[in-house]
Amino acid sequence: MAKITIDRYDLALLDALQRKGNATNATLGEQIRLSASQISRRIQRLEEDGVIAGYVALLDPESLGLGVTAFAQVILERHGDAASEAFETAIAALPEVTDCFSVSGDADYMLRLVVPDLAAFSQLMMKNLLRLPGVARIKTSIALHTVKRTHVLPIDHLTQPSKPRQRVRYAES
Repeated sequence: MAKITIDRYDLALLDALQRKGNATNATLGEQIRLSASQISRRIQRLEEDGVIAGYVALLDPESLGLGVTAFAQVILERHGDAASEAFETAIAALPEVTDCFSVSGDADYMLRLVVPDLAAFSQLMMKNLLRLPGVARIKTSIALHTVKRTHVLPIDHLTQPSKPRQRVRYAES
């Protein structure tokens, strides 16, 4: 595993990019107290190291008419590479499934679903999800109210407050 060095400037840069990914290098430089060219070099290194995986615009589901968020726990009939691969391939083709995690516990997978309304949710369940390869059972919950939704990852664990200038190293996955 390759080691990646993250210093306090990188941490500040990553935090700023998570909050406003379209900020200019000049703006980021002012905020972090580095030149725009230093910001550019750091961003390039973080991209090459795989720390920055990409850039997106986060859309508001409700303003786009996607008013129902639901969560589904999926239990497969059989376990094994072939069953999991078939399920995962089928899930990847469903745009309403915004997140899919293989999980421990009672279920095999946890899904986050986003649809316009309850009729669309019913249609998705009956015509798609329940018919996916290897699905034995699905338990769903519909979100009533969004309390918190963020894509900002907690990165404070990478700092060492007692040593402000020390570089933190972690292993790349």
